[in-house]
Amino acid sequence: MELKGAVAVVTGANRGLGRHLADQLVQRGAKVYAAARRPETVDLAGVTPLRLDVTDEESVRAAARVASDATLLVNNAGISTGTTLVTGELDAIRLELETNFFGPLALTRAFAPVIEGNGGGTVLNVLSALSWLHPAGLGSYAATKAATWAQTNAVREELAPRGITVTALHVAYMDTDMAARVPGDQKVDPADVAAQALNAVADGLPEILADDVTRQVKRGLATA
Repeated sequence: MELKGAVAVVTGANRGLGRHLADQLVQRGAKVYAAARRPETVDLAGVTPLRLDVTDEESVRAAARVASDATLLVNNAGISTGTTLVTGELDAIRLELETNFFGPLALTRAFAPVIEGNGGGTVLNVLSALSWLHPAGLGSYAATKAATWAQTNAVREELAPRGITVTALHVAYMDTDMAARVPGDQKVDPADVAAQALNAVADGLPEILADDVTRQVKRGLATA
């Protein structure tokens, strides 16, 4: 996919990886809708702030009406509550599912006809090494990422005949607010992850393994 001249919608674009993705897309010549629940928190030059709550279907539909020229959807917005599956609060687990699984699905369903109508394009889903590694302490988050990996693979097959490529970005810990409690030497630069992801989108690749930890976890699937 040619990123120069592309029209991108980036969810969770006000901070962390989403902010880097939006900024780098602008630098590569794309028009960018920087989506956030509070668009006034988007402080990037050259983007169009877009109000979006991925857990609110009317908000999703409204965003698709505004960004009717989109050719690239980046499903980046997500949360991690640190909830365990057996003893954790069910409301927290449901919130993670609504945000991390149903959110990307709702966005993809809303924007697939938009992207198809604009001649085709790409959906990029931000996933995790925890799509495949499921520690008890992050059971809820890992479950949502595993489910969204399955969603990504199924949607890739479903959307291919409509001229839409679906790419999965898997990454472990990044130097963002979500991983604030993780030691610095275990985290990778989100700017580098964003660059890898956009290079993969430009090349039409189905998957990015953005760091050594993620690559090691993926290799381990073969021996599990």
